[in-house]
Amino acid sequence: MSEKYLVVGATGSIGSNLAEQLTASGKEVHLVGRNDIQTQSLAKKLNCNFTIADVLEDNFVDKIKSNIQDVKGVAYCVGSIDLKPLRMVNENDFNKCMKLNLYSVVNLIKGFQESLKKNKGSIVLFSTVAAQRGFTNHSIIASTKAAVEGLTVSLAAEFAPNVRVNCIAPSLTNSKIAEPMLKNKVLADGIAKAHPLKRLGEGKDSASLAKFLISEESSWITGQIIAVDGGRSRLS
Repeated sequence: MSEKYLVVGATGSIGSNLAEQLTASGKEVHLVGRNDIQTQSLAKKLNCNFTIADVLEDNFVDKIKSNIQDVKGVAYCVGSIDLKPLRMVNENDFNKCMKLNLYSVVNLIKGFQESLKKNKGSIVLFSTVAAQRGFTNHSIIASTKAAVEGLTVSLAAEFAPNVRVNCIAPSLTNSKIAEPMLKNKVLADGIAKAHPLKRLGEGKDSASLAKFLISEESSWITGQIIAVDGGRSRLS
């Protein structure tokens, strides 16, 4: 039986690149996306099975499990960019962001925990450079992704030695969720120049690391938060 890898948030920049890289290496991938047309299009292109599900819905794990039960790896490539000054932040902002980025991935992992354990599997989560590097107006997303980093190290300890858990912390990446910021060329150029490598991230940058972490190539790596950020967290 071939090993199966679950990519949630498959139509995003990182998720789609990860799905492409996994299928190109001969892995069987199951895509999960909320946009019907985009998910079906990617599934047809990559010859993958898929599930249409929104991680904000309470039953999204049941929808996925109705189509796939046995997995070797899970990548939760879901994210958001929630930027507000603190005076404008309310409790609902945190609740929605936490559900999208933390609560839903907890439910997903619980749903596939036994399968991952049986298969000596791997989980890849996503944080942000802003969780460890202070940026103005990032209180919502930075706090939420810091919780994801805490979840990573906690589950890596809890699941060892059967399941590895790692987290990637990108800086701003060319993507649909970043488009409102990046359509302003002056702003986009300024953000790019703030990185020591003088460019924005691309989906393939984080996807390449995710592919490594979700596969047996990284079989002695767990509990790590790894930056893919053009050097921004350390050098600028």
